[in-house]
Amino acid sequence: MTNGIEDTTHPVEAAALLRLLGTRPRLLALGEPTHGEDALLDLRNELFRQLVEEEGYRTVAIESDCLKGLAVDAYVTGGAGTLDAVMEHGFSHGFGASAANRELVRRMRAYNAGRRARDQVRFAGFDGPLEITGAASPREALTALHGFLEASVDPALLPCTAGTLDRLLGPDDRWTDEGVMWDPALSVGRSAGARELRLLADDLVELLDEQTPHLIAATSRDDWDRARLHGRTATGLLRYHHAMADGSPARMTRLLGVRGRMMAANLLALADRGPVLAFAHNAHLQREKSAMRMGGEPLEWWSAGALVGARLGREYAFVATAVGTIRRHGVDVPAPDTVEGLLYALPGDRCLVDARRLAAALDGTPPAPRVSPWFGYAPLDPDRLAGSDALAFVSDLPPEAGPRREV
Repeated sequence: MTNGIEDTTHPVEAAALLRLLGTRPRLLALGEPTHGEDALLDLRNELFRQLVEEEGYRTVAIESDCLKGLAVDAYVTGGAGTLDAVMEHGFSHGFGASAANRELVRRMRAYNAGRRARDQVRFAGFDGPLEITGAASPREALTALHGFLEASVDPALLPCTAGTLDRLLGPDDRWTDEGVMWDPALSVGRSAGARELRLLADDLVELLDEQTPHLIAATSRDDWDRARLHGRTATGLLRYHHAMADGSPARMTRLLGVRGRMMAANLLALADRGPVLAFAHNAHLQREKSAMRMGGEPLEWWSAGALVGARLGREYAFVATAVGTIRRHGVDVPAPDTVEGLLYALPGDRCLVDARRLAAALDGTPPAPRVSPWFGYAPLDPDRLAGSDALAFVSDLPPEAGPRREV
């Protein structure tokens, strides 16, 4: 069996990957089965370097707060500040503590030095300002959008003043109270003020769209793109807070769905300006419906990858990543009848696999699903192997680890 599988493998290189895909996708998504493993981020960094130098990619987008990511993008394109500061304030989920993320930012700034703006590489977070414990206040996104419009269009067109927004928003701790995640009754997401804010946010986004020709001419396309990001984030956060106030059994599914839609909207906007490498958990980038258990309850939602794939078709490609061992967490050598076990038996410490050819080769002897003894690692689902355009496999993760969080 390993002989047939060897025929489906390639070196983990950008050129080999694009040959396997048969196209240069506008959005190339690389997943990971667990967070906090710098070995997987090192693989991403090297792949991005090759995609930039050999294939014309210019943006890397990661599963981190889209608003915080603006600070990283400003830094890598030559802005003021220090690497320490941008790592501390430019990432969410604790990802700024990662040595591999730090190296990515350092290399991007060095690459951009002396290059014209159109030739520079760009950084983006594509997650919402969300954590497992709750969501940010919509203040930053709403006030930034309003400020941009106030400075650029006839004030008579604005649906409200900055003072009105401030009054309706109230103290930020009403929005960020971590108790809301466990008690919907604490949420302000369905208050009269929140409902009015949703209407005003929609009106501000509509005005931004209506005034597009004027705004791009009066400011710049980058400024307009940033305002659109603020608009997407403001409306997305208000929807998220509305869902947090829901006491029904559908609450968590709705929250995951809103998050997936926010991610997808950010990825589509990034893909509009050129080819992108996106990096996140496999569950966020796969084409199929995602599933997880929380509090013992099964949850399903359409991931960002499923939403983007439906829109972009062949211009979206998904590369799942699987691993052999994470021994410090009790994930030992995989059973030989699993996909990971079959790949683990091959020589070498990592490879790129033609997922569809592998699925076809295994059709007569379906592999067993792997069961992880550790909640933080999601094994490959063999039934979904053919849904990936390719598979990256890393045999053993080293004992050193970076920060980790749940999906």
